[in-house]
Amino acid sequence: MLWFAGCVIAAALLWLGPEIGLAARSRPPRLAWGLKACALALTTCGLWWPGHLAAGAEPPTANTGLMAVVSWTIALALAMLTTVIAAAAAKRTVAAFLALSVVAVLLAYGHAMLAMPALFRAALVVGPWAPGASAALITAGLIGVQVEGRPQRRPRVLRAMIALVLGGLLALAVALAPGIPEPLAPTWAQTLLMVGLVLMGATMLATLWSASSTEHETARRTAAPPAPTVDSLTQLPTRLYFEDRLAAAAMKADARTSRLALLFIDLDGFKPVNDTYGHSVGDKVLEQVGQRLKSLSRGKDVVARVGGDEFLLLLTNVVTEESVAHVATRLINGLSQAYTVDGREVIISCSVGIALYPDGCSHAKLIARADAAMYAAKRSGGSTHCFYSPAMDADAERQFDLLRDLRKALANKEMELQYQPKIDVKSGKVTATEALLRWKHPTRGIILPNVFIPIAERFGLIVAIGNWVIEDACRQSRAWRDKGLRMRVAINLSAHQMRQDDIVERITEALTRYKIHPSLLTCEITETAAMEDTKATQETFRRLGELGTHLSIDDFGTGYSSLSYLRKLPAEELKIDRSFIMDLEHSADARAVVDAVIGLKVVAEGVENQRQQQILVDMQCDELQGFLFAKPMSARALQLWAINDRTQSAVFKPSLFDESRQSPAPGAA
Repeated sequence: MLWFAGCVIAAALLWLGPEIGLAARSRPPRLAWGLKACALALTTCGLWWPGHLAAGAEPPTANTGLMAVVSWTIALALAMLTTVIAAAAAKRTVAAFLALSVVAVLLAYGHAMLAMPALFRAALVVGPWAPGASAALITAGLIGVQVEGRPQRRPRVLRAMIALVLGGLLALAVALAPGIPEPLAPTWAQTLLMVGLVLMGATMLATLWSASSTEHETARRTAAPPAPTVDSLTQLPTRLYFEDRLAAAAMKADARTSRLALLFIDLDGFKPVNDTYGHSVGDKVLEQVGQRLKSLSRGKDVVARVGGDEFLLLLTNVVTEESVAHVATRLINGLSQAYTVDGREVIISCSVGIALYPDGCSHAKLIARADAAMYAAKRSGGSTHCFYSPAMDADAERQFDLLRDLRKALANKEMELQYQPKIDVKSGKVTATEALLRWKHPTRGIILPNVFIPIAERFGLIVAIGNWVIEDACRQSRAWRDKGLRMRVAINLSAHQMRQDDIVERITEALTRYKIHPSLLTCEITETAAMEDTKATQETFRRLGELGTHLSIDDFGTGYSSLSYLRKLPAEELKIDRSFIMDLEHSADARAVVDAVIGLKVVAEGVENQRQQQILVDMQCDELQGFLFAKPMSARALQLWAINDRTQSAVFKPSLFDESRQSPAPGAA
């Protein structure tokens, strides 16, 4: 009877412990650790108790208690070690599996000697090899009850059968113990304790199974249909398929000690294609991009489309970074060739970010690294490639923090406009002032637009910020006019704003609200935005001209524009980029650029010394702007400067404000 109880209880404990350990894998970390501790305790008791019960029949000695503790400790170590071995088997790490298995057999051998001496002696009668075989059998059984498989039900039954055999083997220690008397109260107390552990483990396991079933059912009901593995437009694999192939390639790379390269490809200038010609033309361009990527990649490479105009390319067996850079250059050149769609020629380019594996990261982080590198390439001007560097992680985190704060900046009134005057070359008088956006961050201080505007454009905040600039510039113009100062204020319109459907209405509403004549507002559009031959941009140009605003082409010389094309636009002035002004003193090319546009109204920005000023005067430039005359200042500082308050701004030369070129409209000033 006692042997049967030992067999059943040991088998139950040896089954319940591993089952709870396996169920713990899908739990939160803290709960998982607690469940794994309970699983080890149950497995250890299943190993230790049958032998200890048999030992109770023999006369106690002074070392009985110590030996019980030592044998329980060995049983615990054996349970823990077989758990590690089962995990090694699942990961197919053969060397670790074999080495740890030898140690586990030795522990099982020691456990048999201490906790099950009767069984050990009986095995010796069979032969000297028998105790070792028994230890190996126990070890194999302990590993077997912890191996997980698919589908779940069949391995679970197999584990239960292994636990039953293992429990019977361990309970032989009770059957073989000589002269076991009728069970006494202490033995029954131990038996009841073990039964209590079995019931506790069974309850815990049933609860885990129930929770898992509920979660699975909830997930099944709420889950979306399986994502497709092939993109319907380009016929390239999707991100889901790509990530599976990436994981498989990473395992092979680990086994062969080879390297992978992941290229993140984003098209430059694709959005204007959709805005100008419609999404049907854009889709046909994407089809051609997919075809080119297939032809540019090797047969063993994996190409996928992961977003609107975002693609991934996985290269295996990478030898050098130079070879990857060569592939990236070939991609950029291939994708930058003209696309012909419905008789139209469409020209776009691409930016490529590159991340290498392993290079200190798991394959799961590879796409994020390549994405960060791609945005670094875009910030460099696009149509180039960039390798990932650890500094990009810090930059990405910094950008995330800035994005979080930028979402609250307008509501918290952290944005402000500073103003820098434009000076007429002939008279030395102020003709206008440019509104320059600044972000007064509560902890980082003043942040310039070149830092936060790209973030605003990327995450859809540029429209709200641009609308605020229009509103505040017109409000300030009205405030100055009420104090007797009447001048033109220039604002910068980004390429995104030029494609904004209601941008002209926004400007019109602000001018009307503050009773400002349109001619007192200058809209500065960058050369790159002006050269966008898109329907939306050209329509905005036309409507701003009809509204009567003063139009200026900003940053001239930084793009690749045709001067004859710019002359056709309704712009009244060109602003020479400061990079050319800085080179005027020693660069004939810079002077040639300035000389080429004389004839139009030309404004030179970034004038910092009198030598530059004299060259520009000699070249008959119209207006100058820069630190030589005034740094950007607050609206109040500009007002004080304008009325010649030298106590506030002694470094600024006195000036008067010109009237507008047009008479104000009724109700406007």
